[in-house]
Amino acid sequence: MNDKKTLPKLNRKFDHKILLWDLLYDIAGSILYAAGIYTFAGNAGFAPGGVSGLALILNYLLGLPVGTVTLLFNIPLVVISYKSVGRTLLIKSAKTMVISSLFLDVIFPYIPMYTGSRLMAAICSGVFMGAGMALFYIRGSSSGGIDFLALTIKKKKPHMTMGVITLLIDLVVILLGWPVFGDIDAVLYGVASTGVSTIVIDKILYGTGAGTLAIIITKKGEEIAVKIGENVRRGVTTIPASGGYTRMHRDVLLCACSKAEAYLVKSAVQETDAQAFLMFTETSEVFGEGFKRETK
Repeated sequence: MNDKKTLPKLNRKFDHKILLWDLLYDIAGSILYAAGIYTFAGNAGFAPGGVSGLALILNYLLGLPVGTVTLLFNIPLVVISYKSVGRTLLIKSAKTMVISSLFLDVIFPYIPMYTGSRLMAAICSGVFMGAGMALFYIRGSSSGGIDFLALTIKKKKPHMTMGVITLLIDLVVILLGWPVFGDIDAVLYGVASTGVSTIVIDKILYGTGAGTLAIIITKKGEEIAVKIGENVRRGVTTIPASGGYTRMHRDVLLCACSKAEAYLVKSAVQETDAQAFLMFTETSEVFGEGFKRETK
């Protein structure tokens, strides 16, 4: 009886902790996201990609509030993409969209807009928007809009990649800025802003854990493993293998290292076996001893 009463209580505490972290990330991400859209893009005469770009265009033409328009545009996209996205992501994203809309329409109108160079506005817009969206993604949420639409299209057109779908949608929105803002530069700055935001998202989500995987095919597996351990202090996994044509025995060595250590691994291999076959491949994230740990 005591176990049955205690377990739900523990689950509630755990859920509250997750909700608190989600809320903190939503607030921090919304501040960055709103700064990118309202403070930097809002007065620079260009529209970044996505639903926010459409909202900025309507704000420029009709004076409609950016946050409210973004939220209204997201409602039909949520309905359309319900089956493709799933309930959990929709619920989290709905909370994120409401919070970010509040910051856009209630808080940031009291903060002065950036009035300097359009190029700097585009770069800063991309940096802030990208950082904000990355914080949403870290907690399994999103700002809605293009993400939902892209997932729905992907389900119907599985041969298309998410990157291509998102890029095509963003380009349509960015191109609308040409006739609205009256110059081709609006398109160029929109592309720059969207490109920077994509880079920032990738760096925040994957850059801190990015590394290099060395794949070595050699007859001197043990000697190379020892040399790498001496030079780089990295572990090596050895896999016995044989040539598909020659049937000769070889060792396949796998060594995860940082990008800065890749040269030392290369030197260790070349010093030990000049005939070794060496490949480096970039990894988006590396977890485990010597690298970052998974947090719960």
